[in-house]
Amino acid sequence: MIENGTGLFTIGELARATGLTVRTIRYWSDEGALPPVARSQGGYRLYDAASVARLELIRTLRELGLGLDDVRRVLGGETTVAEVAATHVAALDAQIRALRVTRTVLSTVARRGSSTEEMTLMNKLARLSAAERKRIMEEFVEEMLHGLDTVDPEIRERMRNTAADLPEDPTPEQVDAWVELAEMMQDPGFRARMRKAAEFNAADRGPGVPAGASMWFARRLVDLVGPARERGVAPEAPEADAVLRELLGDADRTAVLERMETAFDERAARYRELLSVVKGQPAPPHREEFAWVVAALRARAGG
Repeated sequence: MIENGTGLFTIGELARATGLTVRTIRYWSDEGALPPVARSQGGYRLYDAASVARLELIRTLRELGLGLDDVRRVLGGETTVAEVAATHVAALDAQIRALRVTRTVLSTVARRGSSTEEMTLMNKLARLSAAERKRIMEEFVEEMLHGLDTVDPEIRERMRNTAADLPEDPTPEQVDAWVELAEMMQDPGFRARMRKAAEFNAADRGPGVPAGASMWFARRLVDLVGPARERGVAPEAPEADAVLRELLGDADRTAVLERMETAFDERAARYRELLSVVKGQPAPPHREEFAWVVAALRARAGG
């Protein structure tokens, strides 16, 4: 306290009383968080007892991770400590999620002995923000469905619900799956193939075709092919003809084959598997049944 009886403090005295450095207190004062209450005859900044309490509050808020902008807003009555704390909790949660992903990526790299190139790619994709990962998924789905108003509503809804994000604490397998999935969704060739499958679905639905018809066909296929496979009927065997007739009727088998090869090829199947891994769900069932029908149609192509 200065000796002129005013009860005011210099920055040096504040530093000795609080254990903070003169440089820190001067910086906070320069930034407007701790304005002086007066100036000495020599031009030095002076502070009162209320300034000491304010300084302790600034220190506490800074130790909690608040920036000076937030500190000034709290001290100025523009917001409350609780409101600022809630904002910082959300920010910290986002940082924690990002750190968990980074930790899992590094663990995966160490486990796999990944090359430098692979490690760079994994970090680049896996450290994308949640918003960026969501953007990749949404753009993919939008490209698949844009302008195709007649796509089966159930198929449309299933596609819009496929948006998958890494969980807060992903496993190495989920990171691997997300990296592969993100690469696949950004591959022009794969996008074109999936778009073609959506166009086939839209073209197949004429007036009066009820929603869910595509899913009905899939269920019908499984119901017919499953028992045939259990009996050991090979796709190229004569016994497979009866299954195809019951499933397809008098439909153009060449057209059906083209559609199924597009919608159920190896990459499309892998895409569905990766989505399941990222979401922590069981692998999609009945892949073998669809492959059986494709093989049976191929065996009879041109016949």
